[in-house]
Amino acid sequence: MRLVRVGRTKKLSIMVFVLAAVLLSFVSLQWNKSAYAADNSSGLTVPQVIAKATPFVVAIIGKSTEAGSNSTDNSSNRFDLAHGTGVIVGADGVILTNAHVVKNMKSITVVTSDGKSYPGKTTHFDEESDLALVKISATGLAVATFGVQSAIQVGDPVLAIGTPISFALRNTVTQGIVSGMERTVNSQYLLLQTDAAINAGNSGGALLNMKGEVIGINALKYSEVGVDSLGFAIPVDTVQYVLKQFLAYGKVKRPYLGMELEEGWEAVVGLPTQAALKVSYVEPDSPTAKAGVKQGDTLSLLNNIPINTIIELNEALKQFLPGDIVKLTMKSDNVDIVREVTLGEDTTGTVYKQAQDGAYIDTDQGKTQIGDSHNGWSMNYPAGLVNTDAYGQGRNVFGDAKGEFALTIQVDDKESKDLSINGLLRKAANQSQGKLLEKRYVNDASMPYALVSGKINSDGYYITHAYHKEDRIYYVTLFVMKEENFKNPFKLNSYLQLLNSFTLSFDKSNKSLKDISAFKDTKTITSDYGVSFELPSEWTPSYDGDNLSFSDKEEESSLNVQITSASSGDTLKQWASRQEQLFKDSYVEEYRKIGGLSDLMIADAPAKSNQFSAAMGKDWEKTNTFYVIKDKYKYKFEFTFSAGAADSDVKKLQDQVIGSVKIDKTAMDSSLGVIQDEEDLIVPNATIAYSNKKFKYTVQVPETWITSNYGAKKDSPFEYYYFTGGNFDIHADDNSSLEDVLKKNEDADKKNAANDKDYKYIVSDEKRFDVTVKKEEVSYITKEAPYKETRYIFTKNNIVYTLTLHLNDAVHTPQNEDALKKVWESFQLQ
Repeated sequence: MRLVRVGRTKKLSIMVFVLAAVLLSFVSLQWNKSAYAADNSSGLTVPQVIAKATPFVVAIIGKSTEAGSNSTDNSSNRFDLAHGTGVIVGADGVILTNAHVVKNMKSITVVTSDGKSYPGKTTHFDEESDLALVKISATGLAVATFGVQSAIQVGDPVLAIGTPISFALRNTVTQGIVSGMERTVNSQYLLLQTDAAINAGNSGGALLNMKGEVIGINALKYSEVGVDSLGFAIPVDTVQYVLKQFLAYGKVKRPYLGMELEEGWEAVVGLPTQAALKVSYVEPDSPTAKAGVKQGDTLSLLNNIPINTIIELNEALKQFLPGDIVKLTMKSDNVDIVREVTLGEDTTGTVYKQAQDGAYIDTDQGKTQIGDSHNGWSMNYPAGLVNTDAYGQGRNVFGDAKGEFALTIQVDDKESKDLSINGLLRKAANQSQGKLLEKRYVNDASMPYALVSGKINSDGYYITHAYHKEDRIYYVTLFVMKEENFKNPFKLNSYLQLLNSFTLSFDKSNKSLKDISAFKDTKTITSDYGVSFELPSEWTPSYDGDNLSFSDKEEESSLNVQITSASSGDTLKQWASRQEQLFKDSYVEEYRKIGGLSDLMIADAPAKSNQFSAAMGKDWEKTNTFYVIKDKYKYKFEFTFSAGAADSDVKKLQDQVIGSVKIDKTAMDSSLGVIQDEEDLIVPNATIAYSNKKFKYTVQVPETWITSNYGAKKDSPFEYYYFTGGNFDIHADDNSSLEDVLKKNEDADKKNAANDKDYKYIVSDEKRFDVTVKKEEVSYITKEAPYKETRYIFTKNNIVYTLTLHLNDAVHTPQNEDALKKVWESFQLQ
C-alpha cells in the first residue's frame, strides 16, 4: 500500500496520468443521492452546499521546478505544468493550500470559480503541517467559513471540492463521509479520514460539512490495487492553528525540546499503547539538555497531558509557544521526576524561496526562437514545439504538441576540422535508418550541409541536415510520423520551415531567443545520508563505491565528506576541539600549523571550521575542515589542497561548495542507523594482535594503525602496519641466508651514504630471542621527508626476519616513538 500526496498534477499535455500519483486538488461531481437524503439538519441540500462553497475554492497552476529524469530543469518545457487547489481565507486575495502544492512551483496562476486568472505569490510556507498561503491582487472575494472540530463525528456526510487530474476539471465535487478521526498517517499531526473520492490535483482543496463549512484541507490518499476510498485531510483545528501563526508571526513558531524520542512497539504498529516515549538522543545545549534530560529517560506527561506517541506530543505542543515553560513528567534511572523545560524555537523547518514570484505562467511568452548558447545554435520556436528531452549536453529532442513530428539536434565534438564533403555525407548517412531516399550535399552559400532522407517504416519519414563547423558536427533530423502528413504539401512545408530555420549562431542579445543549454560548470552530489552539495563538473570520485571523496583532474585538490552519528550530549565545539587535539598529537610543532576554530552556518545549522597545515618535508599541504551537527549526525567536510594552491582559488571553491550544502533528513535512507565515529572511541595504548602461523610470530599493533595486508594472502611473508608518517614492517624470508640479507642491506647503506652526505647509518648488535640481532639505525635528512629508521635483522628456525621501524621527523613525537618501540617489544616468536 502506498500513501501519496494528492496536492497537484504535473504535465497537463501529452501524458498518461498515473493514478498512483493522485493529489487532492479536485474531485468529480458524483454522489449517491439516496444515501444522504435523510441527513439535512443544516437546511442545505448538496447543490446548495456546492453553490455556497464553489466561490471560495480556487485552482492553482504553475511551472514545475522539479528536475526530470533526463533534464536539468523541467521549466524548459512550457507544457510541463503542475496544479492543485486552494481555499480563499481572505477577501483581499489570501488563499490557503498545501505546502507540497507550491513547494516546487513558480509562475503561479490562480483561477477563481468565475474564470478569472490572477498571478500568485507564495507568502507563507510550513512544510511540517503541509500548509501554505498564496496571495493574489484581488478584493471582495468570497471567503471560506470554518467548522468546529469538536462537532465533527465519524459518519458525518462531507463533500470534497478541487481540481483533479486536469486543470480543465476545476471545481469538481465528490461526496462521502468522515470515515475516521485522529488518524496518524505519515504526518506530524492528526488527520481526518474520508471516503470521498480524492484524486491527483485535489491537494489544498476543501473538505466540507453539510453547512458548507471547511472542516479539513484535502492532502493525502492511499493508492494501491484493491484499495479504494481512503483519503485524508488536515483537520480544521490544525488549519486554524497554522493560520493564526502565519498571521501573527509570518511563520509557524513551533516549540523545540531538543530531543529525539522513540515510540514503543505498539505505537509503531498502530496498537493502543500506554507505553512512555523513550529518549534516544538529546541535542547538546538544547532546552531538554539544560533541564537535565538524558538518553534513556522516558516521557509520560507534558503539563499533565498523557503522551504515548510522537504525534500526541506534537498535538500537545500546539498549545505553546517558544519561551513558554512546560513540565515534563519523566522517569530517569528508574526514578520519577518532573522537569521544567523552557521551550526553544524549532528552526529546522524548510526555508522557502519562490522563484519568479508573480511571473506569467508561460515563461516562454515572447520567445520566438530557441537555441543552445554553449553549442552555438538556434532556430524558430513555434508555440506548439515541446522540448521533450535532453541527453547530456549534446543532444536535444523536440516534439510537436499534436504528435505529428519530432525534431532532434545532436552535436558531436572533437571531430576533424578538415572533414571533406564526402566525409560529412558519410557521417550523415551513418545517422540514417530505414530505406534511403536522398543523399546529397547542399552547397548553400551561407551554411552548406549534407542532406540525407529516408523512410523509417511503412508510415514514417526522416530528413537529416548535417552541418560541419570547426571540430563539431551538428545533426538536425526531422521525423514525420505519418505518411499522410509527409505528403501533405502544406504540413510538410511548415515542418521544413522549422528544419531550415536552424542556424549555427546564438545571439545572446536577442531577448526573444530562449536558451536551453544544459551546460553547467558544477554538478550536484547527492547521497543516502541526506546531504547534497555542488562540486565543479570536472571533479570525479576518488574511490569506487559510496565514499563521498572527490578530487580534481590533477588530484591536487580533494574533498572528503565523512558522516557519523552524534553522541548524545556531545557539542559541536567539543567535537571540533577533539579533532584539533588529534592533529596536534600527530605532528611535531615545527611541521604543523593550526588556523584556529571559527564559526559559520552550514545548511542553516551552526558550524565550525579550522585550517590544518602539515608537511613531511619542504612541501606543505593545507586541509580546511568544516564541522556541522544536524539531525543526530555529524558532517565533516575536509578540503585538501597542495601548497601551491592560491588562497583566492581555495576560498572560491570552499565558498561554492559549503554554500551549496543541504542537509535534509527526509532524503536520508530510511534504513540509516547509528554510524559510530571511531575517533570518538579511541582508547590510548589499545592494541590488536596479529599472528602469522606460517612464519611463526605474533605482534601487538595499535588499533589506530592500518594494515596493508587486508585481503591479501594469509600468512604473507610481508606485513605492513602504518600510520601518518610512520610504519612498522615485517619481512620473513625462508629462502635467503642471514649473511645474504645483511650484505644486501650493508651494500645499500654504503651506496646511499656515498651518494648523499645527509644519509647516516650505524650498525650494532643486541641480544633477543636467544640470538644475536643486528640493529641498523638510519638517519636521513632530506628536503622531501627527513626520517629515522631502525632495522632489526636476525634468523630463527631457518627464517630470516627483518623488522623495520620507520618514523618521519615531522611526526617524531614521543607518543609515536614510544608506540613503535612497544610494537617491536611485542613481537614474539612462536
